Formats: sequence, structure tokens, C-alpha cells
Amino acid sequence: MTNATTGCSDLPGLDLARFTDWFSSSVPGAGGDLTARLVAGGKSNLTYEVTDGTGQAWIVRRPPLGHVLATAHDMAREYRVMSALQDTEVPVPTTYALCEDTNVLGAPFYVMERVAGTPYRHASELAPLGPERTRAISTGLVDTLATLHEVDPAAVGLADFGRPEGFLARQVGRWKKQLDASYCRDLSAADELHARLAADVAPESAPGIVHGDYRLDNVLTDDRDRPAAVIDWEMATLGDPLTDLALLVLYQRLGTLLGGSAVADAASAPGFLTEDETLQRYAARSDRDLSRFGFYLGLASFKLAAILEGIHYRHLHGQTVGAGFEHVGKVVHPLLDAGLTALKEHR
Repeated sequence: MTNATTGCSDLPGLDLARFTDWFSSSVPGAGGDLTARLVAGGKSNLTYEVTDGTGQAWIVRRPPLGHVLATAHDMAREYRVMSALQDTEVPVPTTYALCEDTNVLGAPFYVMERVAGTPYRHASELAPLGPERTRAISTGLVDTLATLHEVDPAAVGLADFGRPEGFLARQVGRWKKQLDASYCRDLSAADELHARLAADVAPESAPGIVHGDYRLDNVLTDDRDRPAAVIDWEMATLGDPLTDLALLVLYQRLGTLLGGSAVADAASAPGFLTEDETLQRYAARSDRDLSRFGFYLGLASFKLAAILEGIHYRHLHGQTVGAGFEHVGKVVHPLLDAGLTALKEHR
């Protein structure tokens, strides 16, 4: 923990002395000296828990350190979508203040409620809870996604939050450019998958709010096994919500698809909804047409393969820090193969 009275901070990206001056005038109710700890770091947005010695706690989010693309870590965008959803049935943290003055912490940041909950990621975390509780958790995960997709963007002030027209075709093109930028080996399956996706884009379902990275560990689950808050909205936009559902299903497949690789395998826990049950549960809550769901799964596979190939490229060029990156490249091939297979499904 780092005390603001020292005038400096041991935490990267959070100077508590500067932060305290801003915080005291922007977020009412704080008392005592602020202390902080890093909750999540890495190359994604940095997350800190700040406390004031009276039992109160807040979460602070800012972009990663160093030079980053503003569009990839847009604090105002993430703050806006959560603020817009405050009065809906979608569980989100209460937002308190956004700071776009880079003189405070060197980058824009925002403050939100600290929500008590667990971001389950692995089957080993769910297994001790038993099949009934695990089923309840996975059911809540699907129901919350369906609830998000029922929200009318215009009704919550998000009519201009994205360009839903042509969303699927742009996604195909976007992830092809991402993959091309990381080209360092032959990936003939990627070329084939892209060609098939581009040649037969599915008709888009009604536009809605897309989370962009919806999975169990981006939902805090409370001690009664209910979704307490959906977090990590940095990829949110307006578009075809079925892309969220496809990515969720793909994440559920990873444990089996990738074998012993270090991935999120929560869906392997006894009691977790099967893929068919997930789709049936969502379909019961939505009138969206799932007949071309194979396209969405193919797109999700292509997107995740492009992201992982980028990590593999950076690892080969000495641009990653930490362990485990040497295995990422092996994941790309089965993902691409799964994408090609998916195009034959649900037709």
C-alpha cells in the first residue's frame, strides 16, 4: 500500500499526491489519507483500488503506461457506456468522475464504485462450488448478456456510440488488417477463413450495444452467485450483438479446443451450461435469428486468432515482458481451423 502523505507513489501510473488533490475536489465523501494497490496491470488498462482509511473504497482505471493508441484505451468511452447503463437492468459499477486532464496522472482516467465480486476464470475455481452453483453462475452470465442486448441505445443516450450499419463487414476487414500487420509466417488457414467470411457476410441482426469482450472473468459474481457488475468495457460499441454471443461461445470452447494451454477454461466445470444450453437460453430471451451463427463463430475465431498472432509477433521481436508468451503462437492454428469448421455450422 502507498500512503499519499509521503508525497509520492510506489505504484506505476498513480501518483497519489497529485491524485489526492484532484480526488478531494471531484469525488465527494472521501476522508483520511488515501492508500492504493494495483488490482490489474499488464498491457491492458491499469486498475487500482483506492481506500481512504474509513472503510470506503473506489476503483480507478487508466490506460497502460507508455505510448498507446487513444482509440484502444479510450477512458471517456468506457466511462460513458457504464454511466449510460446505470439505470438499466444491466449490472454495472456506479461511475463517479472522469478526468481528461493529463496533468494529473499523465493520461485520462476515471473513478468508479468498487463492487464486491469474483471474476471466475478457471474450472478449478468453480468446481469447489458444486454443479448447482456453477449452473446458476453460467445461467446468469447468459441472461445478463441478453439483457444488455435488449437495451435501446438511443433511450440511454448512446445513439451515436458507434456505426452499426455495415458492422460485420468492417469487422472482417479490421481483423484482416490486424493480422496483416503481424505477418511473420504462413497462415494459409487465415487467408481461407478471411476469404470465406468476406464472401458471405451474414445479414446483420438489429443493432445494439456490443460489449466486445464478454466472458465470465469480465463479470464480477457476488456471493449469491449473481452477476454483480459487468466490467472492462474498453471495446464496447454499437453493432451486431450476436458477435458478443459468438465470442462467449468461443471462450467456452477454448478449454477443449486448446487442451492444456493456459486459457480460461471455466466452461469445463461440472454444471456449467453447455454450448447448446447457452444458445437455447439466449434464444429464449431474444428474437434474434441464430440460423447463421456459424458465420459469427467463424468471425470470433478470426478475431481472436488475429489478436493472438499479434502477441506472438511481439514475442518474436522481444516486445513482450513475462512468461508464457512462447506458447501463444501454437494457439492460432487450432483457432483458425475451428473458424473454418464453424462456417459449416448452424446453416
